[in-house]
Amino acid sequence: MFNIASRIDRLPSTPMLRKILALCGIGWLFDAMDQGMVSGVMAAIGKDWALSTSQLGMFGSSAMLGMILGAALSGMAADRWGRRSVITVTLVIYGIASALSGFSVNFPMLLILRFLTGFGLGGELPAASTLVSEYSPTKIRGRNVIILESFWAWGWIAAALVAYLLIPVYGWRIGFWVGAVPALFAAYLRKAVPESPRYLELKGKDKEADALVSKMEKEAGITYNHESSDTEMQMSKEHVSFLDLWSKKYRRSTIVLWVIWFGLNFGYYGFVLWTPSLLVGKGFALVKSFEFTLIMCLAQLPGYFSAAYLVEKIGRKKVLVVYLLGTALAAWLFGHAGSTNEVLAYGCLLYFFSLGAWGCTYAYTPEVYPTVARASGSGWASAFGRIGAFIAPMIVPVIYTAYGKEAGYTNVFIMLTAVFAIVAVVVGILGKETMGKTLEEISN
Repeated sequence: MFNIASRIDRLPSTPMLRKILALCGIGWLFDAMDQGMVSGVMAAIGKDWALSTSQLGMFGSSAMLGMILGAALSGMAADRWGRRSVITVTLVIYGIASALSGFSVNFPMLLILRFLTGFGLGGELPAASTLVSEYSPTKIRGRNVIILESFWAWGWIAAALVAYLLIPVYGWRIGFWVGAVPALFAAYLRKAVPESPRYLELKGKDKEADALVSKMEKEAGITYNHESSDTEMQMSKEHVSFLDLWSKKYRRSTIVLWVIWFGLNFGYYGFVLWTPSLLVGKGFALVKSFEFTLIMCLAQLPGYFSAAYLVEKIGRKKVLVVYLLGTALAAWLFGHAGSTNEVLAYGCLLYFFSLGAWGCTYAYTPEVYPTVARASGSGWASAFGRIGAFIAPMIVPVIYTAYGKEAGYTNVFIMLTAVFAIVAVVVGILGKETMGKTLEEISN
């Protein structure tokens, strides 16, 4: 063996790594754009098709159902057939289904296409974050994955602009079309993304793995003596099963990740998909609610960048706990906002802390499993989390309707506050720190 892991860990950031990060990030941006578009489309299509509150909840949850299946299957597929193939194929599925969503002629057709869109989206995210994590040296691994996740903010900002500028003029269909074509182009660009050297080494493709790492070493001006290689990876199997993730070796990591992913998904999608509609319910015009959402989305960027800095300074666990508690506090304040200024201020805090927590979660998730289980473990955690994303958009309207517009709005955010706080406690008690450790050290 050529000890691929230790060679990657001694590298600085190289042009090849930055290229991989950018190409994965562009696809991530369009995935986010689709998700961000849903809240704008939900508010507009509700009026256009005279949909009930429960139907809007189904619309918001349909893609989440697809994400559950996509995340679970793609994680196992990425561990069997490679990260590169999965991140390309799933982006194509997402792009085609999103484009066709704009041609929906009835509600059932729209639900089916949103399910397929979610399948592609849910499949891509765990595989892409795993690939970037495996290419990154220990000292910048967390930062790189959060930078990848920060492309999500740009996608939401683009979606908010489309919702604010185009949907009121051209209707909700334009929302699906605007992001679909660029997403398919991004899938084409991803043909240039190479496979993970750690994965290639695991599969016995030593020469291919060595060639990729040698290229990065050459870019960094580092030479490597192959004769000095002294570490040989010992793997008892080439992939793990779902049950293996619950063995004694992985159980603690699996429990913590599943709680994080479920809670974050439930809380996040409980407010982002419904924010424009809830603001309309508070008396703001539809265009004004889109404007508020756009302003709040801008707060995602400093949330990501501050988390990217802090994870390499104070650690993943501390950042997760702080940002989750910050999200809980912001959710409480947003639910009790009584003026326009308070809605904007507390909404910005909500987006700042929640997206910082998301970035740290994506950095933390692939770090707690070894290469043989990394994509599968990440995929199953994401899949379980999407159950929370599936449930939340249907629970929110029930609470909102049961208590009336004013009390219902407040109670929705009290519920979300409790969810974020519980996740913070679980991470604080059971989470383990991964900062400064190699992927091999963490998983042993």
